[in-house]
Parts: sequence; structure tokens; C-alpha cells
Amino acid sequence: MSDSPETDSIRGLAIDETALATYLTGRVPELVPPISVRRFAGGQSNPTYRIDSQRRSFVLRRQPPGPLLASAHAVDREFRVLAALGRMNTIPVPRVYLYCDDHEVIGTPFYIMDLVVGRNFWDARLPEVPLEQRRACYRSMIEVLAGLHGADTEALGLGDYGRPGNYFQRQIQRWTRQYQESPDAGRVPAMEALIEWLPVNIPANDEVSIVHGDYRCDNMIFHPEEPRVVAVLDWELSTLGHPLADLGYHLLPYRMPTLGVTGMLGTDFATHGLPTEGEYVAWYCELTGREQIEQLDFYVAFSLFRLAAIFHGIRGRLIRGTSVSSRAREYASVVDEVADLALAQVG
Repeated sequence: MSDSPETDSIRGLAIDETALATYLTGRVPELVPPISVRRFAGGQSNPTYRIDSQRRSFVLRRQPPGPLLASAHAVDREFRVLAALGRMNTIPVPRVYLYCDDHEVIGTPFYIMDLVVGRNFWDARLPEVPLEQRRACYRSMIEVLAGLHGADTEALGLGDYGRPGNYFQRQIQRWTRQYQESPDAGRVPAMEALIEWLPVNIPANDEVSIVHGDYRCDNMIFHPEEPRVVAVLDWELSTLGHPLADLGYHLLPYRMPTLGVTGMLGTDFATHGLPTEGEYVAWYCELTGREQIEQLDFYVAFSLFRLAAIFHGIRGRLIRGTSVSSRAREYASVVDEVADLALAQVG
């Protein structure tokens, strides 16, 4: 369900269906007007819409209206990486059709991709999945992540998709800056401590791969019946980076209670048919040819720091009245707790 049309109009999120249909007709195969457009609930970063036409359905992702932080809501980058990975045909992503930066069409840049049919899970414990299939779902998730990290960036045409090397240094600077650019959201003592600790404790091993940046189960579509990933969504934070940053973020549910995103702290994994964190990390090592992962706590702490910075930014947008998510208040309310948890990983 989306917000009401009246609310979307007030927020600048409503889309002129006639104007959009006119632009897309002839540009997107099998899109036959008239069309109907409905915004999906959520979509905190970039508002997302379902487009139903007479022949088939699609998805539209757009930048939100209003003032934006530098480098945020980069739908052009999402489109580029999806197009490249689609050509690779080994990482499951939706097919993309076009990117439009003409503000006259719907008011902000957007792109169009396939609507992938399947299952989407918000709870990392996968309660909707039959018990005997849950480990297979986790195996599929980690296989896709390992495959992404092993992809040849030059062959994909993504050799310039980010700045190679010194990923953690640059990311710590980026999220520190984003945190500091939202003073209206308040200062957070644990964030201030992490801003001091993280830069001087970066592991020495430097690696470069494509990283998704937000790799979690609710950003994936699973097959309607089989325990496998058929599409990875929401590539806004993707770049060239350190693969263990992706892994650390993906492991967050193991280390945290539910704080805006689902946590599994305290879960009996055997009873729930799930791999433990140790088993899951061992799978990743097996798939990527690693013996072990040293300083794993750093990667988790960094990921929690980044999550706290994202939630802090949401708190700022909520205060400024530009948030588009029905869950914004929930995210904004747990900034301090997430930052405290990040500090606890290394304290």
C-alpha cells in the first residue's frame, strides 16, 4: 500500500500518469497505455512505484523531490550497475530499460526496470519460509554476495564505478560528513567516539570489488516457491569498495536486536533452521577462497556506524519535512541505540 494520493501530492511524489505514459510509449517494450501508477510503501531512499500497463507491469525508481545531500539518491548509478550486471547474467538483478534525467517528465530523474515476481522478506529469521528451506535461502544469499565480490569490474565496464583503494578511509569520511551536515538532527556521543576510533583502526588488508552497500534480505526477491534469490534490489549505495564492508553489513542481524531493521540477537538458530554467524562466515570464506576473516568486529562496527549515520540523516529529513517513508520516525528514534551498539563492538 502507498500513501494516499493527497499525501503524495503534498510531498511532490504524485506522478502525472498521462505525461509518463506519453514519454515511455515506444521507449519501453510492451508498455501499452493507459497506465496506472502506485507508489510502494517504504522506499526510504528513492521513492519506488509500480506501473501497470495493458500488457505487463514495471517498476519506476526516482530521486525524491526537494533539497538533497551531495551524492545521495543516485538513481543514475543504480541504473548503470543494474545494466552492467544484467549483461553479465550471473548476478540476479531486474532488467532495466531506460534512465531519464529530464525533470519535465515527472519532476526528478528516474529509471524503469522489470517488476520481478517473487517473495520479499523483512524478517531475517524468514518465518514465512518452510523451516527446511531457510538454510538454503541463506546459502543462496551468500552465494550471490560472493559472486558479486568476485565479478570482473573491468569486463563489466565498471572499472571507474568508484575510486579503488582506501575504501574505509573514504567511507568513514563520507558518513562523518553526512552526520555533521545534519546538525538539526542532534549530536550523538557514540558517533563522536566512533569518528575518532574508526580511522585509526582500519585493517591493513586492502581489497577492491563491486559492493552493494545495502545487502540484506528485504532488498531481495526470492523465487515464489524455491529457496533462492531471483533479484537483488536497491543499488543506491553500490560502488567499488572493500568486499568485507558488504559482508559486515550483511551480518548485522546476527549482532543486533531489532532497531529499525530486523535483528536476530538471542535467536536459537538451530530451532529456527538458520546458520549461525560462524557457519555463515565460513560459507563466505569457502566461496571466496579465504581461510578466515580477521578483525571481523571492525567491519561490523563500521557497518553499524554507517547505519547510524543513515538513520541520523533520516532524522534530519524528518525534521525538515522531506522524509518519504512511513517508517521514518522508527528509524529516527533509534539513532543513539545503533551508535551505542557500534561502539560496543570495539569497546
